[in-house]
Amino acid sequence: MTMLTIEPVACLSDNYAYLIHAPDAGLCAVVDPSEPAPVRKALAAHGLKLTHILNTHHHFDHTGGNIALKEEFGAEIVGPAKDRDRIPGIDVGVTENAPWQFGSRSVRVLEIPAHTRAHIAFVFDDDHAVFTGDTLFAMGCGRLFEGTPDMMWNSLSKLMRLPDDTRVYCGHEYTLNNGRFALTLEPGNTDLQSRMEEVRALRAKDQPTIPSTIGLEKRTNPFLRPGAGEIRRTLAMPGATDIEVFAEMRRRKDAF
Repeated sequence: MTMLTIEPVACLSDNYAYLIHAPDAGLCAVVDPSEPAPVRKALAAHGLKLTHILNTHHHFDHTGGNIALKEEFGAEIVGPAKDRDRIPGIDVGVTENAPWQFGSRSVRVLEIPAHTRAHIAFVFDDDHAVFTGDTLFAMGCGRLFEGTPDMMWNSLSKLMRLPDDTRVYCGHEYTLNNGRFALTLEPGNTDLQSRMEEVRALRAKDQPTIPSTIGLEKRTNPFLRPGAGEIRRTLAMPGATDIEVFAEMRRRKDAF
């Protein structure tokens, strides 16, 4: 099986869509197209025809290009079955118990609610890649628009169980701001310090900071590290539960 090629497509002010090309199957998908024009341009640059549109959740900055791209290419739209009414043009609804086939690949679906009530991730195990939408960001996590801290911690815990070498493709270029916040919680984390040097250098050249990996997130993302001693000392929450620490970090990030 030929490895997938995955290319970020910058959309709007800080969104990423992703082209996923399976050359052996003659298939090309786009994940979370906010708008059609940048996707069209990326497809044309590689001589590709769009066959599928994958949506992680219903927000317009992830589905805004659905209808125009479906009409132009006849692409099949795949999204969370439990949010079918809010996914424009959806053809195939998926759940954890109803995965999806991309040619010969079996694509796992993880239900990871909290940012929205039916948010999902697409896991390409053979290609060591996961598309996390707005649940897990590089050094951050999504706001709790339709869920609770307990729900988000459960969702992040599912993602943390993926192999450490799994590449993380998230929905926005929020890494620099997320890292600045992370340093307020865990300034002594040497992995975090090193990562921030790399992130600053990339952003100075207007380069993307993704993909990350699950292993790197577990070492540097405070929202995956509520048990870390320095974070608990910073928050003065030595005896709190992981969910309590997570909730306080999310509350502070909302005001950061």
